[in-house]
Amino acid sequence: MASHGIARTIRTRTDEQREQDLDKIAKYRDLETQIRMRVKQGSNSDNDNGSYADPVLFQLTTKLLRLNPEYYTIWNVRRCCLTSGLLCRRSGGSSLSKASPSTSRSDTMRPSSGDCLPSSSDSTRPDRKSLRAGRDGKSGISADDGTGSHDTNTGRTQEAEATGADTQEEDDTEAIGKDTGLLQSELAFTIPLLLEFPKCYWIWNYRSWLLSEAISRLPSTIARQIWEAELALTAKMLAKDRRNFHAWSYRRHVVATLESPALNGSSMAETEFAYTTKMIGADLSNFSAWHHRSRLILRVLDEKDADDQARKAFLEEELALAREGLNVGPEDQSLWYYHQFLMSHLTEYSGRVTIAPALTVEERRAYVMKEIEEIKDLLEDYDDVKWIYQGLLDYTLALGSLGGEGKGNEAEGFKDDMQEWLAKLRKLDPMRNGRWDDVEKTLEGW
Repeated sequence: MASHGIARTIRTRTDEQREQDLDKIAKYRDLETQIRMRVKQGSNSDNDNGSYADPVLFQLTTKLLRLNPEYYTIWNVRRCCLTSGLLCRRSGGSSLSKASPSTSRSDTMRPSSGDCLPSSSDSTRPDRKSLRAGRDGKSGISADDGTGSHDTNTGRTQEAEATGADTQEEDDTEAIGKDTGLLQSELAFTIPLLLEFPKCYWIWNYRSWLLSEAISRLPSTIARQIWEAELALTAKMLAKDRRNFHAWSYRRHVVATLESPALNGSSMAETEFAYTTKMIGADLSNFSAWHHRSRLILRVLDEKDADDQARKAFLEEELALAREGLNVGPEDQSLWYYHQFLMSHLTEYSGRVTIAPALTVEERRAYVMKEIEEIKDLLEDYDDVKWIYQGLLDYTLALGSLGGEGKGNEAEGFKDDMQEWLAKLRKLDPMRNGRWDDVEKTLEGW
């Protein structure tokens, strides 16, 4: 039996290898049992943090996930360990990252209730210089009631508030430093796992959760640095495997977050578009890079405030890029998909935003005709590539559906050719005969 064209072979094990495997299984099951027992014991305890505030439990998840990162339940246990005790606890509405850029550091560091931070105070922080002056007897405050006790009490109260404010700021800084270090340590923990299992959903999901925690727990400047490091990581992962669609999807998520107000971001469309150019140059057959590029085009044009002439030039450049790739590898499905995407902006322009919306119908017909002629030239060297015939059929049918003067005249000239292309498709791709039957019915209606 073969899988993806590779024949399966039967692997035989010696008695020694079998004993080693059984030993590994026993250790694995023992780890799993320990985790379940500790979670169960903790749920029956009086610990306010619940069953997961257990350092030993956290270490056990580390051992088990290194053996099997696909065990998503253990990732959830690890999350609970972090939120139940290791990370500093904050109140529901607290978010240091969401403070506006104009807010001072002392304002953004107000603590929330929880284990790591004392309860917050709504009192206004007094000026430290005046407090020191008051303690030295140089304060300008005078509210003597005849006993002098009022001044003394006021000074003591202000001194206590100042001391509390200093302590509060130190606690805030310590909590932020602790959370930053722990989140970065967790991100580092998953990197070896990603290198070994680059397409494991649960590792990517866990990293995404850690990054979201950075936004909710840390000042936006620190959180942004962590997210920017994550963008650099995706670039390294894609350099290792350019077609890793998990990494591409994750990169889009990271970029969208870096652009968001939560991290005081701005558009990265142009830099990402340049990145797709680089990745396509390294590998034309990169579905994800072409797809990423297609999602950025309209944003790039809008942000450049491109006029009609610039949009037309941009469309021509992209069509030329796709044609250049097709001349090199006409059997590459990813190139045809991107070419079809560009052509849809010429033929399916009604009721949608397109790359060059100001093109007249005649101009659109001229572009489609040019592409058909260019693709026909490929048949001289490649007569056994089904994508060429399918492209010719699709674009010629689209040409016939476009309005304007001389509607259908160009397509009529291809009618005999279309029958030949269809016959060739039936031969090259018999699995889709039902589809070719539908195309034949369409041709009979012309």
